[in-house]
Amino acid sequence: MSEMNAAHKRELDSTGYVVIDGFIQGDELSQLREAAAAAEQLTRSHRWPHRRVVGKQFPPWSDADTPDSWGLRLPQFRAFYANTRLTALAAGLIGCDEGALQMELFNMLILPAKTSFNLSWHRDHVNHAIEAEAEEQALRVPHYGIQFNAPLYDDGCLWVVPGSHRQVRNHIQRELSCNTLPTTNPALMPHAKQVHLKAGQILFYNANILHCAAYPQSPPAPARATLHGSFGDANGGSERAVGVLQHGLEWMKEPSFGDGPGRHMWLRLLDMYEKAGWDEKGGKFSLTE
Repeated sequence: MSEMNAAHKRELDSTGYVVIDGFIQGDELSQLREAAAAAEQLTRSHRWPHRRVVGKQFPPWSDADTPDSWGLRLPQFRAFYANTRLTALAAGLIGCDEGALQMELFNMLILPAKTSFNLSWHRDHVNHAIEAEAEEQALRVPHYGIQFNAPLYDDGCLWVVPGSHRQVRNHIQRELSCNTLPTTNPALMPHAKQVHLKAGQILFYNANILHCAAYPQSPPAPARATLHGSFGDANGGSERAVGVLQHGLEWMKEPSFGDGPGRHMWLRLLDMYEKAGWDEKGGKFSLTE
């Protein structure tokens, strides 16, 4: 690992997230913006049904849930996700060999067209209703993965509590994150910080950092197209499965989806699906509504 990447790893371990400048530049940024506009149009016209929707934080989602989406099957996105610049960095931050990476969540975050909304404060691999003692134990369990946000336009939607990936919530934090109700004001959370990302930066974060998001209606909000995804260490087994398969990735099992860059990572995802069928944790997801 290079000295710079080692510094990124130390910051990630300390604060729960790290921002890297200039990850997407020039022609790549322009091409991804064009692809983002096409993907948004496909989704809003209901020609791409696999999307997240306003008013429902956790899956499953159906196209009938609501007409307002916030969500990839375009080649530009697949090439970005499988690019060795990204996979090598992700593997280093996870602390695994690049050959052990598995394909996981990858979508695009946009702004809702009809109504503003917020997510609840949550951790992706620790249930919101868990008691303090169990929470402390859960935070000690490695979850063998890393998540990222890569904004194609400036983005200030994400809020985090730095260091909370290693800290049990205090009583005020618990009151503000003990259910899945949308937060009315993220700034009320003790020690909360709004993360302001510039176009072309990339943010990696520990999925157990306490975080939420606030999505203003667009327009008149500025454009937003942020690539959001995760990679996992295939050695994580059931600990990884309970946090990933809850996102409703069944459509990724289609054989045609495996054709293209990153096929080796896709095969590991299928292997995780197969093992989750008989593993003792199969079907027991990290989060529930």
